[in-house]
Amino acid sequence: MIVRLMGEGQLNVADGDLAALNDLDADLEKAIETGDEDQFRGALHALLERVRTVGEPLPPEELEPSDLILPPADATMEEVRAMLGDEGLIPD
Repeated sequence: MIVRLMGEGQLNVADGDLAALNDLDADLEKAIETGDEDQFRGALHALLERVRTVGEPLPPEELEPSDLILPPADATMEEVRAMLGDEGLIPD
């Protein structure tokens, strides 16, 4: 699965890593629902860091269609809320 981190590039993430990413996505959604800025910031950074850790970066010259697009680390709660679908940022 190709994941784009806005402002950083694309990474190839194995399907086996999606369950852990979904858990982190749920934490992010919960923080947005409660309006807790500190929890939101921590959850967003944890999600992005996990993608960076498990993902294999694609060369910058290799542009593939992205299966998922995640916000940048400095995104606001409102910006991330606007990106959320019915299943969060990462569909099941």
